[in-house]
Amino acid sequence: MAETAALAHVNGLRAARRSPASHLAEAFAAGSVPGTVTLKEIPYQAMVGIRVERTSDAGTRLASVAGGLPATCGEVTGTGSVNALWLGPAEFLIVAPEESHDSLGGSLIGDLTAALGADEGQVVDLSANRTTFELSGSRARAVLEKSCSLDLHPRTFKAGTALATEIGHIPVVLWKTGEETFRLFPRASFADYLGRWLVDSMREYASPEVP
Repeated sequence: MAETAALAHVNGLRAARRSPASHLAEAFAAGSVPGTVTLKEIPYQAMVGIRVERTSDAGTRLASVAGGLPATCGEVTGTGSVNALWLGPAEFLIVAPEESHDSLGGSLIGDLTAALGADEGQVVDLSANRTTFELSGSRARAVLEKSCSLDLHPRTFKAGTALATEIGHIPVVLWKTGEETFRLFPRASFADYLGRWLVDSMREYASPEVP
C-alpha cells in the first residue's frame, strides 16, 4: 500500500512539472539539422551544489558519494551517470539523472548531506535552478563560437572539460561531453532567451550551401 502511494506521489510530481524550455521543444526540433547540429533540452536533472575543502575529511566523504571531486579548473570527475564539475577551489556542481533526486525515489541529496555531516561546508539542492541544453553535431562548436569567448578548439577544449563562461551574453556552465557534443547549464530564468539564441545561430546550417 505504501509503495503504491509513493508511486502515485512520484507520478503526480512528474505530471505537474514544466521544464524551463518545454515551450521551445518544437522550435528545437525544427531548427535541428540531423548530422550537422541538433539541439534539445534534457530537463529535470538532479543538480547539487557543494562547498567543501576537497582535501578535508568531509571532502573525502563527499567524493566517495559523488565518484570523486575535481582538483583543477575544467576537470570533471564521476563514475557512470553521476558527475562532479569544478566551479572553484572549494565549489562543485554534482549532475545526475532526474531519478537520482530524493523526491523521485533517489537518495543523492540525502546521501551527500549525510556525508557532509556536521562538518563545515554546504550541500544545496539546485535542481530547479538550472536546466540542461545539449548541442551536438559537426557544427555544434561553430554555433557556440558565435558568442563564446573561450577557445573551443579540440586541442584546447577537450572532451570531459567543463568551464563557466557566457554564451549569447548568458552565464552558463559549458561541459564538453563528447568530441561533437556539448551540454550547457543556463539558469532557468535565462532558458528561453538562450534557447532562442541557439536556434537562431543554427539557422544558417538549415539552408543549402551556395555553390
